[in-house]
Amino acid sequence: MSVDLATWAHLEKLTWQHVFVALIVLVAARLLSFVLRGLLRRVAESASPHLRLSILRATPIARLLIGVAALIIVVPIFVEPTFRNAVAVFASVGLALAFALKDYGSSLVAGLVTVLENTYQPGDWIELGGIYGEVKSIELRATRIVTADDTEVIVPNSQTWSGIIANATSGHRSLLCVAEFYLHPDHDAVGVRAQLAQIAETSSYRKLEAPISVIVMEKPWGTKYRLKAYVKESRDQFLFITDLTVRGKEALRVMGIRFAQAPYAVTEPG
Repeated sequence: MSVDLATWAHLEKLTWQHVFVALIVLVAARLLSFVLRGLLRRVAESASPHLRLSILRATPIARLLIGVAALIIVVPIFVEPTFRNAVAVFASVGLALAFALKDYGSSLVAGLVTVLENTYQPGDWIELGGIYGEVKSIELRATRIVTADDTEVIVPNSQTWSGIIANATSGHRSLLCVAEFYLHPDHDAVGVRAQLAQIAETSSYRKLEAPISVIVMEKPWGTKYRLKAYVKESRDQFLFITDLTVRGKEALRVMGIRFAQAPYAVTEPG
């Protein structure tokens, strides 16, 4: 109770001058942050290419430091700087941060569990949060994934609690690749199956001594072939699929095989 009375007594001593000073400090911090952001951006644009990103990276850090400095100046104006009040302020801030950063804490725990359970590791090709790519790094808060289009995606680790994780490599260099072909149903299926297997066996991207399989499925519109083989290096998976597709189509054309064609939609005149 004595702390509350002391705090109230301190507030009663405040004048409009104190409020004005606090506003001046906040406005000055805002202006300084705005000017500093523009200055750093100009410096970054005129600097050498290898320094540009480093300078831009310093912008949010500088703005954060300005904001913290402004709070350090303003808070003592409204709260008497005693030990008890300092403890009360830190406790209140800690409680607010606990609620505000609960998702952040969940990501931290999920990142720790991911590392301990070895769910995936750097170099693995995984699908997490609907994003498929190579794991670049596993950090405490998020996992950095580089997609096939060379785009880095940062996925919060908290998605591992309720999301589905698909790991295509699980610590291995190779992974299973699938090339699909859609053919007219009237053809020599035995010959096509053997030809596709030969295409995969002679590919320079294929992992030697790894099994090759050709799955055949009959559909109402034709026959679907799925040529499955393992690539030597996981990063070459899309080149491997392209090689199988291009060489496979060429071989099928030489055999005189017709490809399936979806029927065109016919729009009747109104």
